[in-house]
Amino acid sequence: MLLAIDAGNTNTVFAVLNGDELKSQWRSATKEARTADEHFVWLSHLMELNGIAKEDVTSAIISTVVPQSLFNLRSLCRNYFEIEPIVIGDANVNLGIKINAQDVGADRLVNAVAAHNTYKGALIVIDFGTATTFDVVSPAGDYEGGVIAPGINTSLEALHLAAAKLPRIEVAQPQRVIGDGTIPAMQSGTFWGYVGLIEGLVGRIKAEYDQPMTVIATGGLASLFKNATNIIEHVDQDLTIRGLREIHQKNAGNL
Repeated sequence: MLLAIDAGNTNTVFAVLNGDELKSQWRSATKEARTADEHFVWLSHLMELNGIAKEDVTSAIISTVVPQSLFNLRSLCRNYFEIEPIVIGDANVNLGIKINAQDVGADRLVNAVAAHNTYKGALIVIDFGTATTFDVVSPAGDYEGGVIAPGINTSLEALHLAAAKLPRIEVAQPQRVIGDGTIPAMQSGTFWGYVGLIEGLVGRIKAEYDQPMTVIATGGLASLFKNATNIIEHVDQDLTIRGLREIHQKNAGNL
């Protein structure tokens, strides 16, 4: 079985796959100082609850946008599973796509690989994470570039910290745009403001790229925004894990 690890700025996802089948996946808060020992104590217990033995894991792949976490994640694979993981970004790892941009996060490239293998034509991949990213994939699967905006929870936290009387609130879709109090007004500005951001940026990307494009969304809040705009055509929550599996299949035995 394959252990796929996607370490983002906020959360780290651990998934175990048996071929194309996703057996189980778990999410933990990303902490740079969390050791390989701590990772294993937490992960092995969850694996056991799901009937997965340590010996069942025979390969691993890691994608991380937090460089400080890589050493401990790599040590987890080496010390406890006795396997050398494939790491997205290493020079000898073949993603199978051409990258026409510089300094692109590993997660965005993995998403591009999975999106191209699943959907046809030119694509826009929106990932709702700590940042909200919009990535452009050509019909040939090449990564063309994209847009990075503050994530919605990042924006909410900044608003709370910068304004003494504005509380922390949850992300929710208000029924009315005009709020009748501080919290409804914050919810409206945040939610409908993000809908405007999504629609505006997708519209500008399509106009600049000048050809039909399919829009795919992933990340925790993708489903919430899918119901508020017809810009998003597909919600694909397993996009990153599927991309890691596909990259692993391409590179297994070649490293």
